[in-house]
Parts: sequence; C-alpha cells; structure tokens
Amino acid sequence: MKIISTTSKEWQRLCTRQLVRKQRIEQRVRDIVDSIYKHGDEALLRYTRRFDKVKLSSKQLRVTEAEISGAFQHLDPKFALRLKSAIQNVQVFYGRSRLKPVRLVDGDGVLLGEKFDPIERVGIYIPGGTASLVSTVYMTVIPAQRAGVKRIILATPPRKDGSVDPHILAVASLLGVDEIYKMGGAQAIAAFAFGTKTVPKVDKIVGPGNAFVAEAKRQVFGFVDVDTIAGPSEIGVIADRHANPEYVLADLLGETEHAGGLGFLITTSKALAKMARKQIPGGYCVVVKNQQEAIAVANSLAPEHLEIMVRSPQKLAKRITHAGAIFLGSYSPVTVGDYIAGPSHVLPTGGSARAFSGLGLDDFIRRTHVISYTKKALERFREPLEQLTTIEGLPRHFDAVKVRLT
Repeated sequence: MKIISTTSKEWQRLCTRQLVRKQRIEQRVRDIVDSIYKHGDEALLRYTRRFDKVKLSSKQLRVTEAEISGAFQHLDPKFALRLKSAIQNVQVFYGRSRLKPVRLVDGDGVLLGEKFDPIERVGIYIPGGTASLVSTVYMTVIPAQRAGVKRIILATPPRKDGSVDPHILAVASLLGVDEIYKMGGAQAIAAFAFGTKTVPKVDKIVGPGNAFVAEAKRQVFGFVDVDTIAGPSEIGVIADRHANPEYVLADLLGETEHAGGLGFLITTSKALAKMARKQIPGGYCVVVKNQQEAIAVANSLAPEHLEIMVRSPQKLAKRITHAGAIFLGSYSPVTVGDYIAGPSHVLPTGGSARAFSGLGLDDFIRRTHVISYTKKALERFREPLEQLTTIEGLPRHFDAVKVRLT
C-alpha cells in the first residue's frame, strides 16, 4: 500500500478516477454496440462464439425451463435453505411501501400532482467470469420486484459447455424469475438496449460488470436507462489507533479478490499506516491529523464502501456525505453488506457516490406529472402566459390558450 499526500498529483488522480476513459475500450464497445443494433441475433451469436468460446443457436440463447429446474440437481441440497436468511433480509429491507402519489389543489381549480409507476421491463446483468456472482441475483431482482416491475429479464455469460452456473439458475428460480438469457459482455448490454429477434428490448439495465460492460452501459444510455457506470470494486477504511489492525488489514486485503479492486486507508495512526504499507500489496493510505481531516478525505474519495473503525463511528457517519454504503464499527465488514445485510450491494464506484446512490426502489419507478386546470384557473394566468410565449417567440403556444378563453 502506498502512502500519499492530499497535495500530490496522485491524490488528484484518485479523486477523479471515474473520468479516466480508455479509447481502445470505447472503440471496441462502439463496434459491438453498432453491430448488435444492425444485425441482432447474428451479431450476438458471433460475439458469444468469439468471447465466450461457445457456439449457440438463437433457440439456445434463452435458458429453458428444464435447465432451470435441473439446476437444483447439481447443488448441495442445503443450498436453498442456507440462502433463505440472506434473501429474507433483502426482502425485508425493500419491503417498505412505494412512493405515494402527490396531489395539490388550489381554490381556482388547479390540480397538480405526480403519479408513480414501476418500470415495465428491466434487464439485469449478472457477471460470470471466474466466479459467477450469485449474490447479485437477489441483490438486484428483489428491489425490482418490490418496486412492482412485472417483467424482469436476466442475462449472464454462458460457460464453455453452453450451460449457466446452476447457483444463478437456482436463485433466479427461487425468486420466480424464469426469463434468463445466455449472453455476456457489451453484446448483452446492447441486446438489452435495442432488442433482437430473440432477446426482448428492456427499459432499464442494472447490474455490475467489467470495463466493457460499463462502457456499453454508457454508450446505450438514452436508448435505455441504466443504474450507474460501475468501475472496479473499492473499499475505504477510516481507522484510528483504537482499531484492531487485523480487522483493518483483512478488510483491505479482501477487496483485492476483485479484479482491479481498490483499497483506501485513512488513518490518524502512523503505526497502522506502516503496517498497511508492508502487508497490503496495493491501494493507497492517507495519514491525517484528526477525524475532521479524515472526513474530508473520505468525502473527496467518495468510495463505494466506507468502513469506520473508531470509538464513536456514528458521529463520523453523520458527516459522511459521499459514500455508496457506510459500515460502522469493528464487526461490520463489507462482507456482510455484500451478502446478507439487506441493502443492495450494487453501489456507485469510482467516486460517483458524489452524485449516485446504491440500488433501491426508486431506481425502478417512473414519475409522471399530472396537471389539470379549469377555465377560471387558465384565465388567471393569461397575462404571464402571453408574455412568456411572446418572449420566446412561440405565438401559437399562446393561441392554444387564447382559443379556450374567447
């Protein structure tokens, strides 16, 4: 772990890490997205052969009911039972009621409001690779279900034998999801965004992925909505001399299991900083004078996960305004948030926690404004309407008002 100063260029680079884009990845993804847009299934199958080393037909893209039901035969019989508590925790956390409609009425007959409806079709990307992220299934599907989304569609890369990890299929089955497609990478995101003959077009795409998936989400945004443009997983730890160094080092090391995972240690303890420098192979450490400076450093980094291991972590947490999720005290490692706590582990990365939030019910809800005027109310605003439409050079806009008041 490298000890750096907040006055260094490296510090400035860390605080703007989300802004770094690789032209090589951008162009490769652009080619893939354009090809899926133009050629649909043909391109999707071609990229599946190229990147996943699997030859599929259009009919084989969708996971069959037999494959889903058969998944349980390949698993430990106690798998579903052990997973039950994690699923229940997420369901309870997102079990609160949805947003309530807004209705404002004045005496002249103006009615203003907002109505809330679930997004109709959501595509969820479940990463594959060396280890399939089984937990991402329930961490994304459950919030969508609780928000009222009727059609939830999963995509995950096929294995080399053309199958899908049975754990993913089993969890999807337990949650009632039966529409799963064998596709991964940027091509899966593009297929969701534009639709193909086999893959349905969705209205929103959520879920983490590698640099190519993230770039594809950025490029299709506007054709569909997306949750965030996620980068490598990361952890920040605020720790003082009272923190257990074994806990701190274990949590920082845990993040290195993710490809490109980043660790940030923010500490008032020079001894802890020295230990981290020797024992943590990557990441960055900032030695601060006091807790106030620690808070400022954490807010500038805006990490995905932030652990606070000091004597009164709640006091510091109140002043943290930029973090994906905050973990308080010595016995709240990021691991519990990743798997069992309840809030979704899909969180903003790369400093984007300054503007984005963790996945929640609101991500699956549309707002619609509702406006109703009576003739009396319209008459009351005749003059400002005439003035504003004149200033903007749109006289026919006012004609639509005038015809109603003559």
